[in-house]
Amino acid sequence: MARSNKIFRYVFKRLLQGVPIILAIVVINFFLLNLAEGDAVDVLAGEAGSATPEYMAELRKKFGLDQPLPVQLMVYLKNVVMLDMGYSFRHDMPVNQLIFDRFGATALLMTSTIILAVGFGILLGLLAAMRLNTWKDAVITVFALITYATPLFWVGLMMIVVFSLNLGWFPTSGMENVAAFYEGWDRVVDIAHHLVLPTITLSLFYLALYTRMMRASMLEQYGQDYVVTARAKGLTERRITFVHVLRNALLPVVTMAGVQVGALIGGSVIVESVFAWPGLGMLAFESLFARDLNLLLGIFLLSSILVVAVNLIVDIIYCFLDPRIEVD
Repeated sequence: MARSNKIFRYVFKRLLQGVPIILAIVVINFFLLNLAEGDAVDVLAGEAGSATPEYMAELRKKFGLDQPLPVQLMVYLKNVVMLDMGYSFRHDMPVNQLIFDRFGATALLMTSTIILAVGFGILLGLLAAMRLNTWKDAVITVFALITYATPLFWVGLMMIVVFSLNLGWFPTSGMENVAAFYEGWDRVVDIAHHLVLPTITLSLFYLALYTRMMRASMLEQYGQDYVVTARAKGLTERRITFVHVLRNALLPVVTMAGVQVGALIGGSVIVESVFAWPGLGMLAFESLFARDLNLLLGIFLLSSILVVAVNLIVDIIYCFLDPRIEVD
């Protein structure tokens, strides 16, 4: 009970520490995005073909872009505190609604990717370490090197060519077959069918990373004094591996999985573009060229909150994997 109370206080303390971090990220992103040339009004005028300076000035006044940057920042921060991320000029709707509509697709892709990459990465790394210097270790190492060095967009395109166009096993793009009007379990199966190729494509790079890290971590733990002591006591290699070594070897892998959440969002931009997956990555890609800064800032804000939250979860998992870690 005492340890549970400590963990609760630790979580509350970390949440309070995360607030200024997120605010700092919001301020930095705001100024970085505004350093670029042009704004949403320039994009709208360019798409219209022509626009008078008076009309453009009126649009800037309507959107609040005629104010100095510090004033715009204060207005934006006030809106963020009120959970209002502004209005998307490009899509003509609130940013909150846009992000809410697209977040489910990205969360589904990221969750399936993390489960696949971390799960199989741990298993392959464990197998390679247990079969060190055998053909299994060599095959896993070569596989990890190849998948780590292969660009995501190329993997995605090859997946489409082989499994969609040639074999016809999976759809080429989208999240579901809208024209089929599936409901209930049939819709779940349809979405899962569309999810297979994007998940495999996005997870291959991270699978290689976790495999190599797990293998190295296992080999490092095998050389520790407590393993030598366990062998001297007559414990079997299986018990040493799964009872003592595995838990300690998982710590760096869990850490890297938490850190990679932000990178996953970045990688999803490429994968979602290749497979036309209707998530936040595709939305961020479109809003960048449209100079829709409110939408970009909203996506970055959500991404930073996710990274802070996942790293907090990783710290809590640490406490259970290694009871020696004390929380205050």
